[in-house]
Amino acid sequence: MNTTSMLIAGFGGQGILFTGKFLAYKGLVEDKEVSWLPSYGPEMRGGTASCSVITSDTPVGSPIVSSPDILIAMNLPSLDKYEDSVVPGGKIFVDSTLIDRKVKRTDVDVYYIPATQLASDNDMPTLANMIIAGKVLAVTDGFSDESVNAALKKVISAKRADMLETNLRAMTIGAEN
Repeated sequence: MNTTSMLIAGFGGQGILFTGKFLAYKGLVEDKEVSWLPSYGPEMRGGTASCSVITSDTPVGSPIVSSPDILIAMNLPSLDKYEDSVVPGGKIFVDSTLIDRKVKRTDVDVYYIPATQLASDNDMPTLANMIIAGKVLAVTDGFSDESVNAALKKVISAKRADMLETNLRAMTIGAEN
């Protein structure tokens, strides 16, 4: 049985829910059982946002992720809140542009990605989330062009279809950093 629990957290407007939805659709495209549970404060933009995603070979019993295998922390309050909940041996991905402290734990693998800076440098200021998603998939052996393309086509609306290539480029930047 192969089950992966992910928690993506940051503030509203960072694409937290979009990233979770993308990762969930990627699981669906790969014939996995999936759970996607968004959570955000009443403010939306600027408020807290988190998203739990579970992909599994077997049915998912509960959408709640209390001990994630993977944590994506897009801001310092999220790292502070969720760092200790990651399972030993888990992975923590940190947007090191916005988070200036190091992860305190020594029993997890940590990846510092200057996602916000990379997004800005590459003229895609709203895609730091997809840069980190690219890194996550590269590290967890899940970056296959076919499933990434299929999932992106599901989550990018027809009105924003022109963003498909830009999202793919952002993910490639993340995978290579």
